[in-house]
Amino acid sequence: MKKLEFHKRIDSLVIYFIVFCYLEILFKIISHSFFSWDLINNFLFIIILTLVCKFITSLFSSKVNKILMYVIISVISLFYAVQIVVHNIFNFYFDFSLLGATDQVLTFTGDMISLILKNFFYLVIIFLPIIVMAFINDNIKTKQISFKKNIIFIPIAIGVYGLFLLSLNINKNKDYSAYSLFYNSQNVELSLKRLGVVHTMFIDLDRYIFGFDASIDFVPSDLGEEVTNKDNDDVKVYDYNILDIDFDSLIASSSGNVKKMHEYFKSDAGTLQNEYTNFFKDKNLILFMAESFNEMAVDKDLTPTLYKLVNSGFVFPNFYTPTISSTIGGEFQELTGLVAASGFLSPWKSGENSYPFGIANMFKNAGYNTFAYHDHTYTFQSRNKYLAALGFTNYLGCRNGLEKEINCNLWPESDIEMINSTFDDYINSDKPFFTYYVTVSGHGGYSWSGNAMSRKNKELVADLDYTEAAKAYIASQIELDRALETLLEKLEASGKLDDTVIALVGDHYPYLLPEDDVNSITKNTKDFVIEINHSNFILWNNKMETVNVEKVGSQIDVLPTIYNVFGLNYDSRLIIGKDILSTTPGVAIFGNSSWVSDYGTYYATSGKFVPKEGKEIAEDYVSKMNKMVNNRINMSKLIMTEDYYKYFK
Repeated sequence: MKKLEFHKRIDSLVIYFIVFCYLEILFKIISHSFFSWDLINNFLFIIILTLVCKFITSLFSSKVNKILMYVIISVISLFYAVQIVVHNIFNFYFDFSLLGATDQVLTFTGDMISLILKNFFYLVIIFLPIIVMAFINDNIKTKQISFKKNIIFIPIAIGVYGLFLLSLNINKNKDYSAYSLFYNSQNVELSLKRLGVVHTMFIDLDRYIFGFDASIDFVPSDLGEEVTNKDNDDVKVYDYNILDIDFDSLIASSSGNVKKMHEYFKSDAGTLQNEYTNFFKDKNLILFMAESFNEMAVDKDLTPTLYKLVNSGFVFPNFYTPTISSTIGGEFQELTGLVAASGFLSPWKSGENSYPFGIANMFKNAGYNTFAYHDHTYTFQSRNKYLAALGFTNYLGCRNGLEKEINCNLWPESDIEMINSTFDDYINSDKPFFTYYVTVSGHGGYSWSGNAMSRKNKELVADLDYTEAAKAYIASQIELDRALETLLEKLEASGKLDDTVIALVGDHYPYLLPEDDVNSITKNTKDFVIEINHSNFILWNNKMETVNVEKVGSQIDVLPTIYNVFGLNYDSRLIIGKDILSTTPGVAIFGNSSWVSDYGTYYATSGKFVPKEGKEIAEDYVSKMNKMVNNRINMSKLIMTEDYYKYFK
């Protein structure tokens, strides 16, 4: 490689500063995250990082210093590459608590390689400084400096760090300010954009190793007027969905986080029962977590069964499936009613936490037989462990028995085959049954060669005016639609259709489908921050009339809603999600602390609130909502990390 030559050599101090500035500015351009005051914080930290790196790479011989410099810049460049590529693939950013999800990456290596190739341009521009440095290598000055002279970089760095701490006080009291993210709250996405990539990853690693307790700011648990029922002849009085829990005794006998949690949940009134309490009492329930299901897959002609189920029964036009930590995050939210906050993954996957309110445990206590199935590897993401913790003791998937009934060598496997092979297990149950299905046919990547279900249904989407990848996505969802059609036909033939409830929610939107492909289906009607997560929640019975529910809801509201309509005894204070059919105001919470309420949408990265047409809010509404959302996220995390439900066995 031919080297470029200059008359003057460039000191490594200058190289560090230029490279770090370049990478941070590049990240801000790609992530659309320029904030005026935040640039000051970023700039000061870059100076600190530059001085520390200069100190380290001046201690040794020129050759060793230069090798260390290349290593340091390569590692830091890798930080930026990981964040940009992970976000482009999954629509969320990497944090160290996700290290437990590496089996997902390894399982879908083919998809990952394809997606990394699609992000090749970003990788090139991220590592461009390394390439440039190689060309000017001989002109980079990395000579050894005596320790007496070199030590001067340390007090300078400490002084700049003091300025950095002072700079955090700019807009200190603003929601999700740099000050708040540095001292009080855990939000990797906002921290990346306000404190910078390298600084955020250092903070996140520290909190991952040593732990971190986010602040809890008590506010009313729900904002907006809750419609209570007055005791008169015209209006029925409803009780709250709560249990008789002696929180005072629990508070007196506890300390630290657990004491704060007891105090928090004691302060929550809970949600009211309503006209739909016991609506499905003693009926059978078949609940689906549908892989990559999104409202864009619902079509009257292509997916008529999905269309029927979405548009009858209970209809939820303002429902969201926030994409947090991929499939495992979506399933966690559906089955626990908790936000998939940082720190949930390890205790969830271990299966060692207590879940007295776990969905299978609850239905068993109500006299049901329970069943669970997944048409992919049964141990994937430790599903066998956390389903057992919830009370599913006869869970079946590929490699622990289901491979005898379906073709588990396909990728992805067929949801239709799963329904056909398992239906007889529960249909003649001597008690009401609760069956849980985790589907896989809709999984990406979406291509004719790489997706067996897309290939199977290719002819059905041939005439669509979509991109090829978008057609492949719809074709994969047709398999889910036909599986549901098969299920309904079998239920009707067995005489059980009228006594069975079908519930279905997606784990996340199809993030393996690039934006251009999504837009070919939606005709550019979705933003890729909030509305891409707008989807459907199916809650349907053949005999019921259609009920339109305008309230905002999300995956975490599925569990308490099901508990209410089936008349199960539960404590609504201890589940972060809320019964969508209750009078409690609705809110959908996203991984970066953005939210959608019945009154509007808040974008955490910009601090912008967009009210819904015709809605008026109080001056402090957004601030109070942010505190409430922050509390719900923090409580979700603490419930998992403190194994909080063990106190209610």
